[in-house]
Amino acid sequence: MQTPPNTLPLFADGVHLSEAELLACRNLARAIPDRRVRARAAMAGNRSSLIKGRGMEFAEVRHYQHGDDVRTIDWRVTARTGKAHTKLFVEERERPVLLLVDLKHSLYFGSTLLLQSVQVAHLAATLGWNAIQQGDRLGALIVGDNKRRELKPRTREHGILALISAMTEVHKHQLEHLETPVSASQGLMAQSCRQLVRLTKPGSQVWLITDGNGFDDDCRQSLSALTRHNEVAAFVVTDPLRNGTLQLPKRFSLPVRDQGKSLVLDRHSYDAWLERQRHSLWHFEQMMQSLSIPVRLIDAGQNLNQQMNLLR
Repeated sequence: MQTPPNTLPLFADGVHLSEAELLACRNLARAIPDRRVRARAAMAGNRSSLIKGRGMEFAEVRHYQHGDDVRTIDWRVTARTGKAHTKLFVEERERPVLLLVDLKHSLYFGSTLLLQSVQVAHLAATLGWNAIQQGDRLGALIVGDNKRRELKPRTREHGILALISAMTEVHKHQLEHLETPVSASQGLMAQSCRQLVRLTKPGSQVWLITDGNGFDDDCRQSLSALTRHNEVAAFVVTDPLRNGTLQLPKRFSLPVRDQGKSLVLDRHSYDAWLERQRHSLWHFEQMMQSLSIPVRLIDAGQNLNQQMNLLR
């Protein structure tokens, strides 16, 4: 039975972030099909290779040959047969999956169900669980205004548990400092995109999870380099008030906090504010289109369970 769109996800309150609600995203991840794409790098991929070499998955034992690594000698078989034998392995070619998780102050906004930042974390956790379920290595760059975490790709549950821990840490820090003036936001995404390029190995799958704010020409240059040897796609997390889909009365006075500033919106000021929100999204979508990076919109006003078709 599907969850109604206006129902909070399991263990979630919509504002704070807990490890329990991100662990629960494991169930959502099972609904995402296996993406069997060919990696662009010659020696990178997301499934086991038929090439035999040193790896993790045992293949067979054969007689030791000159030049074989002595560390692969099977001493039990050697002792039993009286002749040196060496182990062969199927070389594992796990594809690295990298997430850029945007948790800047601009995402601590919500008008209906969840803060956009909470939906970002739910989406990142769901994609992360899916990656390790497919046997890929998972890493991330988690971006806050004054706090960042870099996670190098790791296998199995090491990768996802590190992601969950880091997201809850950064999210909590951001919530506690919402009233603090942001001094490091200028150029933050450009710096983060450069860091993402350094972190990403050729042949990786890269997901950008953001609200689209703060991406400038310096970001374009870094993302262009990233797309040359990797598969890159973007998710933009929106809010009903920011995309104009929330039904409002003809007259209203609506207090909001946006980009670190407290505002009171009436009908006139809301229309102008909404136009700025739409222009920011349009600018990000145009940049992604110029880089051939597909963009999908995720609504923070609906349970992610209702939007799984966008993740397939």
